[in-house]
Parts: sequence; C-alpha cells; structure tokens
Amino acid sequence: MAGVSLALTLALILLLMPGATPAPQVARPAPEPGLDTLVTEFTSALSADQTYRPPKAGERRTAAAGLAALLDRRGPADFQKLGFSVRDGVDPATGRPYTIATNEPGTERAWGMYVIDRSAPPSLVVEVPHPGFDLRTELFGVDLFRQVPGAVLLVAGAHRKADDSHADVAHEENSVFRVVAAALAARGLTQVQLHGFHDQNLPSTDVVLSSGATVAGGAARRAADRLAADGFAVCRAWADRCTGLEGGTNVQGKAAAKDDTGFLHVEMSRTVRESPQRRAQVVRALVEADLRTP
Repeated sequence: MAGVSLALTLALILLLMPGATPAPQVARPAPEPGLDTLVTEFTSALSADQTYRPPKAGERRTAAAGLAALLDRRGPADFQKLGFSVRDGVDPATGRPYTIATNEPGTERAWGMYVIDRSAPPSLVVEVPHPGFDLRTELFGVDLFRQVPGAVLLVAGAHRKADDSHADVAHEENSVFRVVAAALAARGLTQVQLHGFHDQNLPSTDVVLSSGATVAGGAARRAADRLAADGFAVCRAWADRCTGLEGGTNVQGKAAAKDDTGFLHVEMSRTVRESPQRRAQVVRALVEADLRTP
C-alpha cells in the first residue's frame, strides 16, 4: 500500500512541475447537421433576383445519367460535371444513411438539391419545386422524406421568379429538376409535390389535392379521406373546382401521366404551413395513405 501511495504522489508531483506536458486532448468531430438544417440553409439563400439559367440539352442528358448513376451507386462523376457537390451522410434525426447532391452555390447553375435515402430501395419521390416562395414547403418535404424509407427528396435550386420565372421548375420543361423527376417516374415511382397558397385565395379550404394530368387513383383518395378525418377542409380537384390550384399544367404531372405512374399535387394554406402541429398532421396523413401504391 505504501508503494502505491508513493507512486501516486510522484505522479502528482510530475504533473504539477513547471514545464510538465499535459495529456493531449482528442478533438471530437463536429456533429452531423440534420437534413432540416441543410435544406433550410440551402433554401434561405434563394431570391427572385438570383442568377439562374436553364441547363442546355447536353447538360440535361448529363443530369439524367448522373441521377441514374447515383441511384445505382455507380459514382457521382456526371453530377460533378454539372457543378454539384455529392457526399454521403447520416441524418441524426432518423439514423438513416443518405446521399446528397447540391448545386454549385452562388452561380447560374442553380439546379437543385437531391437527397436519396439509402436505408431502402427507392420508393417515393418528394418534390419541393418552389422553395423560398411557397414558404415552409421545404420543411414539409424534409418531414415527409424522413417518414418514408427509400424516399428521394427533390428541392429546386432557384426561386420560382428568378430569370423572369424561367426557374419555375413545375412549369418549365428545361430544368434539371424536371429531368430528375422524369427519370424517377420512368422507374415507376410515385411523385408527391408540395405547394402553398394564400389563405384568402381559398378561404374555406386548408388543403387542395389533385393528380395533375393523371387520373386520380387510390392514393389521392386515401390521402383526402385521412386529411378530412383529421379535421382539414379538403378540396378534391377530381370532384370539385379548386380555384386554379389543380396543377393541371404541372410538367411533373405530365411526365407521370406519360409513364402511367402516380402523382399527387398538394397545395396547403399559409395557416397550415405556419403551424408545426398541422404540418405534422398533414405528413402523418400522407404517410398513412401509402402514396407508394397509386
């Protein structure tokens, strides 16, 4: 016992001696940012006067090849040619791995952010075509993406009013967003696209559901029933007039009709979008409707 006490005393003296070297501190890696943080930071930089140009035909072909390569785990080379940064990560909120491709910041190649959930085969396409304009729809997108293993999240890279509205990817054929969405629809995946409207445009309605250019299938009807059961006032575009919010000219809906795949156009009032509780209710209803099955 005396020997142990002596050893401890000597060790303490050495530590207290001038010039003694303290034990090295191991730096802990910074925590992985959540997808909500990444998406919010990305969309907060968008504005109507930002620089944007539509991709050329060759660039659109490269984007299609790049998306296929990412989905099939054949590498990011094609997307990187277009200025995208591509990396793998893990969302701390779910513990699920993902691959994320983000456009070159601050340039005219403002072509979007694309996130592939790697925990399951591709299952559902979640689309946010108007970030920074249809406020909070990007948060809906992240919330829904997190609830569906294998989901693919598409977020437009420019404000819809940029470049005299040529950046409106829901209505312009020549965009990387449309190319990516069309490639996913060609693989048989259902698309759900998130939008917002001002309360005064349809005061008696909380949510407008439509199938765009496609025929309303079981998924759309199930979603409407579940939202109504949660107390939402739902306008069903396949049965009612919804004041121009039906999405009939939406180019992603047209691609879905061409490929005979599912497409759900979801318009939410400003009041719904501003409420975290109502946002969670909408997401839950969409998940329970199992949109992966048209």
